[in-house]
Amino acid sequence: MIVEHLSLVDFRNYAAADVALHPGPNVFVGKNGQGKTNLAEAIGYFATLGSHRVSQDAPMVRFGADAAFVRARLGYGERRIQLEAQLNRSGSNKARVNGAPVRTSELPRYAQVVLFAPEDLNIVRGDPSARRRFADQLLIQRAPRLAGVLADYDRVLKQRTALLKSARARGLKAEQLTTLDVWDEKLVALGTEIILARVRLAEDLAGPLRTAYEAIAGADHDPQLEWVSTIAGADPEDDGDATAGAVFEGTDATAAAFRAALGAKRTQELERGVTLVGPHRDDLLLRLRGLPVKGYASHGEGWSVALSLRLSSAQLLRDQLRLGDPIVILDDVFAELDADRRTRLADVVADFEQVIVTAAVEGDVPAPLRARTVRVEAGTILTEADEHAAAPDREPDDG
Repeated sequence: MIVEHLSLVDFRNYAAADVALHPGPNVFVGKNGQGKTNLAEAIGYFATLGSHRVSQDAPMVRFGADAAFVRARLGYGERRIQLEAQLNRSGSNKARVNGAPVRTSELPRYAQVVLFAPEDLNIVRGDPSARRRFADQLLIQRAPRLAGVLADYDRVLKQRTALLKSARARGLKAEQLTTLDVWDEKLVALGTEIILARVRLAEDLAGPLRTAYEAIAGADHDPQLEWVSTIAGADPEDDGDATAGAVFEGTDATAAAFRAALGAKRTQELERGVTLVGPHRDDLLLRLRGLPVKGYASHGEGWSVALSLRLSSAQLLRDQLRLGDPIVILDDVFAELDADRRTRLADVVADFEQVIVTAAVEGDVPAPLRARTVRVEAGTILTEADEHAAAPDREPDDG
């Protein structure tokens, strides 16, 4: 799979832009703040329905505009698909596939993208929400229908939490709040599906993660990952518990544990007005040499783990999907790596069908990835003709 053409209207700092891309490496070079990352962000949106930089869509709409439009023509061998996303500053977004309206949640069925950026260090060093977000975005690419499950869970969670807050304000006791049972069952049904999907994801990533880490770091530090689950009694959001809880096998056992955990926490939830149990509070525990990466790994090891998570994601999608390789995007990554890791990373991604790289300094990008370089300046894609026109006159002065 490759992006053949990308078109932007009122997206970030682009009033309008069109850029052709090619198989293999594509490098966008420009000073910071010129719009390189915006191109990567636009492509990534089709796969994850979000940005790797912000949690809301409104910042992606150009100042003064009501909506941004992102269009991409994807190539799968001889097949071509045109995707379009309309990101509205307010109201629901819209989407089209080959000109026909579709639900926005349908877009990840057609686009698989793995994007690595400096912000990804937050996956290994940040709060549990960063690791949940990483996992859920990959889940959506593996099974696009889970976008709907995650959205429904979030809706039910908000409604249940609002009920808890209302009950707390009215001074109700747990036994007086019978309507909570209805929301509990909805939360359990949706949450169980998310929990089991995340557990399977961790299991499937384990092998590719070890391979990717050794390729990037040049060492075998036994990287591992597993879920810390609130339905097993952990509370990573409150106490940072780094001990993985029990794993429940099967839908019935997981649902029963979820239901029991909600019952055990009900009084505490009413006192705090917060839903304390469910996948919205779980954490993905990452280990090196048996120790949690967060708090124990060095800066270089943290970078290697973050890179390995993305590269193992790309390998997982490559092995399991029928649309060809995922598009690999490396957004301003090479400036953060030493020479050895730069070379190792370039070697790992070189055989993917399409690799898109952004960099402030072209020399930071290893030579094998510089097959085609495009310069970006102030929201403008510069062609070779543009660059020649902007170059100073070198002919001798007659005076």
